[in-house]
This record gives sequence, C-alpha cells and structure tokens, in this order.
Amino acid sequence: MKTIRLTTAQALVKFLVAQRILINGREEQLFPGVLAIFGHGNVTSLGVALDENRKYIKTYRGQNEQGMALAAVGFAKARRRQQIMVASSSIGPGALNMVTSAGVAFVDRLPVLFLAGDTFVHRIPDPVLQQSENFADPSVTVNDAFKPVVRYWDRIVAPEQLLQSLPHAVSTMLDPATCGPAFIGLPQDVQAESFDFPEAFFEKVVHTLIRPRADTNELDSAIEVLKKAKQPLIICGGGVHYSLAEKELGDFATKHNIPVVETVAGKASLMASHPLNSGPVGVTGCEAANNLAAKADVVLALGTRLQDFTTGSWTIFSNEQTKFIGVNTARFDAVKHRSLPVVADVRVTLGEMSSRLENWRAPDSWSKTAQSEVAKYHLYIDGIAKKDSNKLATYAQVVGVADRLAQPGDYVLTAAGGFPGELNNGWRAKSQGSFDCEYGFSCMGYELSGAWGAKMAMPNREVISFVGDGSYMMMNSDIYSSVLYGHKLIVIVCDNGGYAVINRLQVNQGGVPFNNQIADCDVQNLVYVDFAKHAESMGAIAETVKSIDELESAYARARKSDRTHVIVIKTSSNDWTEGGSFWEVGVPTTSHRQEVLKAGEVMREGKKKQRIGW
Repeated sequence: MKTIRLTTAQALVKFLVAQRILINGREEQLFPGVLAIFGHGNVTSLGVALDENRKYIKTYRGQNEQGMALAAVGFAKARRRQQIMVASSSIGPGALNMVTSAGVAFVDRLPVLFLAGDTFVHRIPDPVLQQSENFADPSVTVNDAFKPVVRYWDRIVAPEQLLQSLPHAVSTMLDPATCGPAFIGLPQDVQAESFDFPEAFFEKVVHTLIRPRADTNELDSAIEVLKKAKQPLIICGGGVHYSLAEKELGDFATKHNIPVVETVAGKASLMASHPLNSGPVGVTGCEAANNLAAKADVVLALGTRLQDFTTGSWTIFSNEQTKFIGVNTARFDAVKHRSLPVVADVRVTLGEMSSRLENWRAPDSWSKTAQSEVAKYHLYIDGIAKKDSNKLATYAQVVGVADRLAQPGDYVLTAAGGFPGELNNGWRAKSQGSFDCEYGFSCMGYELSGAWGAKMAMPNREVISFVGDGSYMMMNSDIYSSVLYGHKLIVIVCDNGGYAVINRLQVNQGGVPFNNQIADCDVQNLVYVDFAKHAESMGAIAETVKSIDELESAYARARKSDRTHVIVIKTSSNDWTEGGSFWEVGVPTTSHRQEVLKAGEVMREGKKKQRIGW
C-alpha cells in the first residue's frame, strides 16, 4: 500500500480537495471554499495546509465567526445542497460563535462543515488560552456545545481517525435524509501530528445526488387516499427545491388539477403566475391559501417539516377528516401528525405517483375555488403595495418596489422580524428558485451574511437583501466582506425604530410597548443610527431615501453599481400585511392588566381549533 506522510491538517484539506460532485452533468468541487477566522487554535496547522492548497480551494477571511458561517448556510441554500462550504475557527469564543450558525443549518437541513480548533489532547499545558475547564470531565470543551445542533460530531484525537471520520461526515451531509451540518474538532497538537496516510484516501471521488425511491406499500396507500380526494391540496416545502423537483411539481399539479400552497422554504417552487399556485400558507401566509387548507380533504405534504408557521399551530386544517400524506426523505418528517408516510425523494415520487394516478384529476370546481381565492389575494397585495406620498412608507410598499421591478435572475433574501411575512406575501416569484427566507431558526443577522454566501454561490445573479434596523445592528460586518471579495449585493434597510414586529406581538398580547422600540427603552441618550454612513464606512455605496418614488430611483441605480449598494428608508412600525392565521404563544394566565387577561382568553379560544390527540 502506497502512503504519503502528512499532518492531520494537511490530510484533511487534501481529502476535501479530492471530493467532487456532478451538477447538471458537470464535475464541480464538493467543497469550493473555506470561510475562516484564524486564531492560535487553527492558524499554525490548518492555516498552513489551506495556504499550501490555495490553488485548489479558496479561503475567505471572515469578520465574525457567526456571520461567516451564516454565509456558508446561505451558500448551501442557493446551491440547493449540492455544494458545501467549510467554516473554521479557533478554540473558545470563535468556536462558540459558530454554534448559532450550526443551529440554523441544523434546523434548515443544510450542509456546512464546521472545523474548530480544540485544546491539547495531552493536556500538559492546561488550561490553555481560551480553554473552558469542566471540573467533572476534563475531556469536555466548548466544542461539545455543537452536539445538539449538528448531524455528525467528532473530535480527532489521532491522525488516523480521519480515515473513518471524514467519509462519514461527507456521507451524512450528502444523504437527503440526514442532511445538515457536520462538526470536526481539531486539537492543536493533533492538527500538527504526522501520519503515513494511504494514497488511496486522497483519490478523487465524484458524488451524485441520492434519490431514494418509495416503498411500494407506502406508495399504494398514498395513491388509494389521493384517488378518493375531492378537495386535495399540495403543501410545497423546501424539499422540493433540494430535490430539484420544481418542474415535476408543476407538471404533477397541472395534470391532476391540484392547487399548491407554499411554505416559506418552498416559496418560488412555482411561479406566482402558475394557475394552481395558491399562495403562501400559514401564519405568514395569505387568506387564500389558509382558506383552501381549511377545506382540503387530503393534504399532500412535499418536503416540509410542517412547522407551526406553516400549520398555524395546527389550526388551519379545520376539517377533522383531512388526511395527510407526507413525502419526505426523512421518516421523522414523513410521519408527523399521523401522516401516511412516503419516505422517498420528492422528484422521483411525483413521477411515480403521477403514473399510478393515470388520468385522475381533482374536480374543476375545486381548482376554480382556488383561483377565485388567489385573485383576492393578489388584489389585496396590489392595494397595499401602492405608493402613498402622504404616509410613511410601509414594508409592503418597499417589497412592492422589488416585486414590480423584478428582472429574470433576481434572488431576494431575508430572515427574522417583519420581512418574512411581508416578502412571503409581497414577493410574487417571476422565476423559480428566486427566494430565500431563513425562517426555520428565524436567525437575525442572516440577512446580510446569508446574502454574501448566496452571491458567492450565484455570482451572475442579482442578490437583494431586505433587512430591518434591528437585524442590521445585530450583524452587519459582511457588508464589508461583500465589498472585499467583490460580491455585489443590493441591500434595502428598513428603519422602523427598533424591533417593531416583536413590539406588535407584545402589544397584541396585552402588553405595553417595552424594550423593543428604541423609544420605549430606558435609555439615557436617544440616538438613532445613520445606517447609510455606517455602510459607506465599510466600502459600500450607500444612500438614504425618503419615499417610495426615491426608493425606485435608488433601486435602479443600485442595479448599475459595481459593488454592494445599500439603500436606507424609514418605514412605519405599525403597518403590516394581514391575512395570516392563528399562532400559539404563551400568554400569562395571571396579570394585573386586563388586556393581558383578554389576550389569554383569545389565545385559549384559538387553541380550540387545534388538531390534537395525534
């Protein structure tokens, strides 16, 4: 057996470089880049190995470990899980900063490889700089904090362990049933140790997408239920995108005349103009989709986790006889809420289902009901997106600018706060795969970092990030990253004076405005940020506009800019798109405020509509 002597760090990087994947018949790097902030735990060994391989794998310097790892998440989403970025930090705070990003990738079922430095295995110099000592277990380090939020976790304590660990990590991230982040801890001494690795370990491996097929019995049961349906409904989740099944979804819905509603993750699987696209469903959805959900007798759930924002905390399906069919590569998701499971790839399954259904179609009366509902939805969105020079701009009007001026290839992105509801309703996809809203973990700060990663993945598309002032303040340094690396973004910052959408929740549940809007905080000096100047200091082109007309003009300028262009506009903190559904939150059952008690009564009344007893 031929061997090659390498350090652990060198072997790890060499293995990553050897991993390839077929995308549209073309061989690409599985790991096209590493986002890294070097510290004493990863610079002297892993840093050297990355430098030695800079011709084969690009290293990006991050500004904040959480931000750079969120960029890796945004990259994975834009690439539809077909390529994986690496995020590397030193030990201690750098590693812990990445845990939140791992949580995002974990919840959203997206692959990211996390590499963090670790303390010395031999422990002689303990406690080392940034080491957190566990009195009862000296083997525990801060890297153990990754365990709840990754699909695969390992700490390499001997170089030869890479021979088993790395293939398992890659397999886990590429398997659609287990897809999510993987973590590998790299103790400083082990990174530097050498071993005679088999040369075969570094031979090129070309991966392909795995497409598991359904069990015949599960498929038979699902077809039997579907054929009896009078008012079937498809819920389209993010798994449709990851299966690259957008065309198959459109063909299936059209052939069998079934209306389709989209989750936040599944949005833009169909174009908004598709006659059976019935809009976004759930809490951040529209009345059209939720009304159809209330009437549906069979729900075909494609690649969705059936999160509470999708199901209205399980209140929107008011027909107690409604049956669910769960098509998902993960059995955990496929069986939720007593769904008939079809554990398989969405694209393959839609084809097999369509063949077995033959010429069966849902009644025309049902699709006409859907179209009537959707017409009302579009009329409402058009109305609230209209310009009104007499009032402070609303989120809906801001989104309306991007919706009206959309061009082929535009990719809009947002995350937590008010924008998920506004963009989910107001961005009406003119092309498939044009939308990313991180709303599984609802992570503030993803708006800018995720956009940077998306632009890495799609350098020829216009990436437009919508961010509120709260999220901007929480994480903004990747504006600088995007400028440094020439990843031009269009960023629209809506300044509504604080955490306005949470203030809305607080007030609607009987509370008083407190600690959300800056004006409602117990501060000594009430100061508002000049976001344009701040963005400009990081090298971006930046401007502040005062109206929707000015925003439209600035938006046109931003398209022509040669680098990241930030547009700031003050917006209303009280005007929101309506039409969602019930959402269960905890409301106090004892309070001195009658408003809180009343809100509790409303909440308990709403809970009576929940489907329980599963």
